[in-house]
Amino acid sequence: MKKERKIKKKHHNLSTGFINITNHGYAFVHINGLKKDVFIPKNKTNRALEGDLVKVRFYSKKGIKMEGEVLKIIKRKTKKFIGILKFNVKNEYGIVYNTNLHVDILIPIQKLEKCHHNDNDKVLVQIISWPKKFKNPLGKIIKVFGSSGEYKTEIYSLLEEYGMSYKFSKNLENEAKKIFNKSILDLDLNFRRDMRNVNTFTIDPLNAKDFDDALSIRKLNYDTWEIGVHISDVSHYIKEGSSLDKEAYLRATSVYLVEEVIPMLPKILSNNLCSLQPKKDKLSFSYIFNINSQGKILKDWFGKTIIRSDKKFSYNEVQSIIDQKKGDYYEDIYTLFLFSKILIKNRLKNGAFFIEKVEVKFHLDEKNNPISLYLEKNNDAHRLIEELMLLTNRKISEFVSLNLDGGLSKKLYIYRVHDVPDFQKIFFLKKIIEPLGYFLDIKNLKTSINHLLKQIKGKPEQNMIENLVLRSMSKAKYSTNNIGHYGLSFIYYTHFTSPIRRYSDIIAHRLLYHYLTVNKNEIKNKNEEYKLKTIEFYEKQSHYCSYKERLAIDVEREFLKYMQVKYIKKFIGEEFYGIITGFTDWSIYIDLLLFQTEGMVRLRDIKEDFYVLNPNNYSIIGKKKRKIYHLGDKVKVKLIDANIEKKQIILDWIDNINI
Repeated sequence: MKKERKIKKKHHNLSTGFINITNHGYAFVHINGLKKDVFIPKNKTNRALEGDLVKVRFYSKKGIKMEGEVLKIIKRKTKKFIGILKFNVKNEYGIVYNTNLHVDILIPIQKLEKCHHNDNDKVLVQIISWPKKFKNPLGKIIKVFGSSGEYKTEIYSLLEEYGMSYKFSKNLENEAKKIFNKSILDLDLNFRRDMRNVNTFTIDPLNAKDFDDALSIRKLNYDTWEIGVHISDVSHYIKEGSSLDKEAYLRATSVYLVEEVIPMLPKILSNNLCSLQPKKDKLSFSYIFNINSQGKILKDWFGKTIIRSDKKFSYNEVQSIIDQKKGDYYEDIYTLFLFSKILIKNRLKNGAFFIEKVEVKFHLDEKNNPISLYLEKNNDAHRLIEELMLLTNRKISEFVSLNLDGGLSKKLYIYRVHDVPDFQKIFFLKKIIEPLGYFLDIKNLKTSINHLLKQIKGKPEQNMIENLVLRSMSKAKYSTNNIGHYGLSFIYYTHFTSPIRRYSDIIAHRLLYHYLTVNKNEIKNKNEEYKLKTIEFYEKQSHYCSYKERLAIDVEREFLKYMQVKYIKKFIGEEFYGIITGFTDWSIYIDLLLFQTEGMVRLRDIKEDFYVLNPNNYSIIGKKKRKIYHLGDKVKVKLIDANIEKKQIILDWIDNINI
């Protein structure tokens, strides 16, 4: 009986879980049912790597913590890693160093000699074995990206790390060329509304090449204008099920990096055929509406069109025309600007949030090194475009959901939805801002948040609080189940206006066109007939588009951080002001106001006192002087290191008592 109990106890102490290994070599394994993670000492990880699924034996140590050892690796998370190649002095092995791995990967030197590899190259390496007698795994190099820290190297290694395609195959390029060549001969205009005689223009960033949207405007009488929002008719060219369509779905989105775009479609399509370039006939899918001077929409129409843009404007050119009240198409632009102001006012009245976007931009030299940094704020020109796109997306989803014939009010469509906020995060936000003198009324949350956003304008803590507000919100996503858009205060909303760079919009185009032709009995172009799929099919696509969008955002953020760290390197030794944005047990995160990027100070490096984290996790207190620093406090720091590989900025604490 005793023996049986022993075996049972031993059996209960075996389990599986994913391992999290620190840079110091010790690890933790999360096991379902245990309150605390199991601690694995350095010498008991048994050749496991970060993220592996492992079998562990564990026991309670002193009744406080669980300790254990890895018995077996059930499944490696991955065998491929990106790292920096360093040559060993003894020349027996090349060493590949990866910031997320606690061990380096060794490459036998004879394998390196066959190929041209340089010290400090960034490489993709695959682990081929890990002999028991070796402290390190052995690997082979699969791909070389170039010298670490260089612009192109960092782009391609980052895309590889996130599993994102960055080249099109020869077959796909050829298919795109065929579409391009055929399109010149194949302009079936019978079923398109001809808008080529109306003043039309595009407004985009200065270096943009993929023009998704164009605007047209004409005055019909003393108090009525016709406005057209024309979106590139990508679904006319990209047929569902074609190899180009499959590739576009696989990518799901274009990725916008600093001065570089990784397109969803080959450039002959994204920058040429589908792009609404000036002085060229282009196919579009349009929302055209009549509006009076009060901003009331009198009637509207959705359908396929042909347009001819008269001019491409940059945002800055349009802003200049609005400010100076003169320039090309001044009357048209100023009228659109006035309508956009009415649209904003109505949207805010309905409870939409108003967060002003600030983007970090760089001027680059000929080698794509950052030479200066500037902050780009949304101006009237940006808002003009934004409001007309928001209106179009809203009106299209309303039209599909509410106004189509046949009693189909619950129509199958792809919606852009945004759930109510996580109230735990809202309470967290409330607690953080109160020591800074701000208040949040949970009962009237939208009004209160908008008031808060107005209050912080121009204050040092603006960036930090805006980020906290955004983090407290749910993430917007795509779904066939329409729950509305909380942030915009829209009951119906979709993404229709960027089909060159978002696959979700191609889905929205196909579905709308199907409903227009089937339910409205419009003249059908037989080549464009579209067969509806199941709701499960579109929900799966919606889910995938949401996933790829989040991945692209992460890549864009990481690359921006690389550029910021690279730029800031030249300021090592200089002092700056910053805002405290976060605490851990051993460090403080500080937003450097001049650069709009975060750096880190280690608590142990603060000389003025010995600081510890308060239990609430959003303030620290000095043990001797009892001085408290809160999130949002302004402090002075010195830049001591900028590590490009770790994308990390290390700061030193200046005596902050007199700030």
